[in-house]
Amino acid sequence: MAGRQPPRTQPASTPPGTGESAKRSTDVPERPSSRPTGTPRRDRPVAVPAPAGYTEEGNASWYGDPFNGRRASNGEIYDMYKLTAAHRTLPFDAMVRVTNLSNGKSTTVRITDRGPFVENRIIDLSLAAAREIDSVGPGVAPVRVEVLGNVDPTAGFFTVQVGAFHDHGNAERLRDRLAVSYSPVFIQQYDAPEGTFYRVRVGKISGEDAARQFGEQLRSREGFTPFVTRLDPETPAGGIR
Repeated sequence: MAGRQPPRTQPASTPPGTGESAKRSTDVPERPSSRPTGTPRRDRPVAVPAPAGYTEEGNASWYGDPFNGRRASNGEIYDMYKLTAAHRTLPFDAMVRVTNLSNGKSTTVRITDRGPFVENRIIDLSLAAAREIDSVGPGVAPVRVEVLGNVDPTAGFFTVQVGAFHDHGNAERLRDRLAVSYSPVFIQQYDAPEGTFYRVRVGKISGEDAARQFGEQLRSREGFTPFVTRLDPETPAGGIR
């Protein structure tokens, strides 16, 4: 199923309003926001991670051009006509069934990329996968994500992303401020179609549950909107200096 390629018909561009969810982060303030921290917003559903074996529910978006043909996080060239997806924490090559809760349609995708780094999105589908569950037009759809096979998605090392900046100096200032209280704090470069981003990440934590607890501490203490992401083997703990 993963080799199936649907006809190359429009639309192919990432839909308006979902581009930020397609693998890139938005800038975050260097000071805590005025919104109370540590409590979820009640005007939107909260995605809750599930234990090993696992199932989670939340919103799925999709991404096409201008990401098509660019290198994905696992090193492959992203092909929006293949059945793949981006997820923040699932291991690369994990096979996942994604079901559109609005219509019951399902597709099976392979995790090849990292994202989305936007609140209330749990997975970014390729154009091909979005077509299979009829979510191309809406752009965002409520889904259930089920990991297939003998995979423990909570094992391994994780880190918490607290900001992403176009300006490397802003990233360095945030890193230096946090390094007084946390270690390690590192910067990872991401070359997006719209320019280079410098992602500030904190910690090298064993286990997803512990990483999420640490992320909530950062939310409460620093006012960030944290994103837990897997620390892939090729991601250096020292980051970019």
